[in-house]
Amino acid sequence: MPSPLEELADDRLRAAGLRMLLKRDDLVHPDLPGNKWRKLKHNLAAAAAGNFHTLLTFGGAFSKQILATAAAGHHFGFNTVGVVRGEEHVPLNPLLARAAELGMSLTYVDRDRYRRRTEPAFLRRLRREFGPHYVIPAGGANREGVRGCAELPGEITSAYDVICVSSGTGCTLAGVGIGLPAGRTAIGFASLRGDFLTGDVTALQREYGRTTQNWTVNTEFPFGGFARRPPELLDFLTDFRDRHGITLDAVYEAKMMAGIVELAGRGHWQPGTTLVAVLG
Repeated sequence: MPSPLEELADDRLRAAGLRMLLKRDDLVHPDLPGNKWRKLKHNLAAAAAGNFHTLLTFGGAFSKQILATAAAGHHFGFNTVGVVRGEEHVPLNPLLARAAELGMSLTYVDRDRYRRRTEPAFLRRLRREFGPHYVIPAGGANREGVRGCAELPGEITSAYDVICVSSGTGCTLAGVGIGLPAGRTAIGFASLRGDFLTGDVTALQREYGRTTQNWTVNTEFPFGGFARRPPELLDFLTDFRDRHGITLDAVYEAKMMAGIVELAGRGHWQPGTTLVAVLG
C-alpha cells in the first residue's frame, strides 16, 4: 500500500471523451487484496486491543471476505473461523480450500440461519461453540471497515472527478464517500439484485459518525445476481482481458466495468470527465 494507479486506454471510453484510471488494489497481496485489507486492518487492531485471539467472519462459498480473514489470521497470529452460508460441498472450491489451508475452521449454516447472523441468540451460540472471538461482519461492513476504506481517496494524487467501486455490502462506498475531497463523487455498482444498498451505505456512515451526499448506487448491472455468470458478463470479461491483459473478478469488478462502459456509451458523463475505477 498504497496500491498503484494506472491509466487505462480504452477506445470505448475515449470515444465518450473520458479518461480512466485504475486503482489496482488487486495487486496488493494474492490473499489480501487492498479492498479487503482496508476493511480488515482496523478490525485487526481492535481485536488485538481487546485481547481476542480468534477472528470470526461470515460469507458465502465464494466470499473473498472468508479468504482474506483466513489470510489475516495466518499472517498476524489469530485463529480464524468462517461461517459459510449453505451446505458443505466436498471437495471444497478453491477459495474455501485456500482458507482451510491457511488454518481457518469452516462451519456451515443454512440460509435461514445465516440471515439471522446478527441476532444475539445466534451470536451466543457461536460463542459457546468457538469460545471468545472478535466478530468481523460479512464484507467487513462495520465502523472499522468504513474507516479503512475512507483512506482510499487520500492515496490518489492524480486529478479526477468520480470514483467507481463495486458494491456488495456497501462498506467500500460508505468509506470512499467519507474520504472524498470536495467536488468529487462516487458511484457504487451493485453486484446483487435489489434496491437495498442506499440504505445500507447510509447506515454504515451513520455508524461511523458522518453521513455524506457525494455518492450514488447504480443497480442496473448485477447480471442476474450475486455470483451469477451469464454469457454476456463472461463475454465482457474475456474481451476486457484481451484488450488490456487484466482478468477482472466476475462477481464484482467485471460488473462494475461493464456498467462503466455501458454508461459511457449512453453519454452519462460529460466529455473531459476523469474516472477512477477501484479493482480488488
